Amino acid sequence: MATAAPSAASRIAVVTGASSGIGAATARQLAAAGYRVVLTARRKDRIEALAEEITKAGHQATAYTLDVTDRAAVDEFATAFKTIGVLVNNAGGALGADPVATGDPADWRQMYETNVIGTLNLTQALLPKLIASGDGTVVVVSSTAGHGTYEGGGGYVAAKHGAHVLAETLRLEIVGQPVRVIEIAPGMVKTDEFALTRFAGDEDKAAKVYEGVAEPLTADDVADTITWAITRPSHVNVDLLVLRPRAQASNTKVHRNL
Repeated sequence: MATAAPSAASRIAVVTGASSGIGAATARQLAAAGYRVVLTARRKDRIEALAEEITKAGHQATAYTLDVTDRAAVDEFATAFKTIGVLVNNAGGALGADPVATGDPADWRQMYETNVIGTLNLTQALLPKLIASGDGTVVVVSSTAGHGTYEGGGGYVAAKHGAHVLAETLRLEIVGQPVRVIEIAPGMVKTDEFALTRFAGDEDKAAKVYEGVAEPLTADDVADTITWAITRPSHVNVDLLVLRPRAQASNTKVHRNL
């Protein structure tokens, strides 16, 4: 099936967490698909460099430094738009892998703030603009962690369950409005930063996450899936799409060549 080109009214796509990984890859692919992408993240230098790269490739991109957990900043950001077509809530991440008994409440709080409250902030601020476009799409990038737990993942699992429920509830509440709500839930994705951030820069611990796994998903794999879902015809809503590498059967069962 051919992809649907964005209409003039819905051609702006806001991507959060666009400074690296899945967010950056999604921005590149949406730009190539004809969207004017608005890149948001806290790291100004990263998103400005990406915007320049996309522009040099002949597409349209704008960088906007933004912390999704800062509601006042998010509300100010939203005033820049009369309408937008797509919001990709990608900003998030994991911190630590301690059991519930010894997990750091500060890590749990930060994960909830970024993965859930950040998504809530952007969605609330931009939903009127998405409705005004007449053809809007909200994407929530959750995780397979939002659909099944595993030891050492309590805080991240709780946050991603929150993101999943947010998407599911929003879809029920706005049915009848010209806005789709899509959830993309990736499994094991190997990026430059996810595991390294989770383990506070410990390269050995980060490497063990992917040890022996022949082909984890890449950021481009997930971005391709997000872009595919967004570019379906307007009447087609991909409610929930779970993707994993072939080597991963579940959150706790992974084939490793060791």
